[in-house]
Amino acid sequence: MMHHIRVERVLRETLRTPYRDLVTRPTGRAVRSSIQTALATESARLACLDFSAVGLVDFSCADEVVAKLLLSAPEGTYLLLQGLTEEQLVAIEYVLDRQALAALVRDADTGRAWPVGRVGADLQTAFAHLQRLGASTAAALAEHLGWAAAHTEDVLQGLARLRLVQASDGCYATPLVT
Repeated sequence: MMHHIRVERVLRETLRTPYRDLVTRPTGRAVRSSIQTALATESARLACLDFSAVGLVDFSCADEVVAKLLLSAPEGTYLLLQGLTEEQLVAIEYVLDRQALAALVRDADTGRAWPVGRVGADLQTAFAHLQRLGASTAAALAEHLGWAAAHTEDVLQGLARLRLVQASDGCYATPLVT
């Protein structure tokens, strides 16, 4: 089950403002706090933060809303960002990279997702193959990619630590619902 959170609505309801820009650290902190409360009361495994009606996202709000939310999300909850403009994505990627974090971004039209932030080429490749092929063991993915088994296991564990894939009983899968 996916919990869909319209960030612009949270902004308006939390701050009782007609504005749709996420600017200033106190604004970001208030929005994150509201989202954390919603996540704590909802038992969804996947939370989609929809930015489609948000205007500007500055670096301080990218840090407060996205980075700090990634660090404090309930165990077993995966975050997905959707509806980002190129400018919003630049601010979010910058903050995530500086903090060695990563997040999933999804194209609402195609349902395809990709990791952003501190994610190297091998992690990108493994994620793309898991998304296309479905759940897999490290051994099966290693064979498919032509990688060493130990390297593939390390890459998949890295994806799991960043909460980009879920790991269960030696099997790895994207947490996406399309």
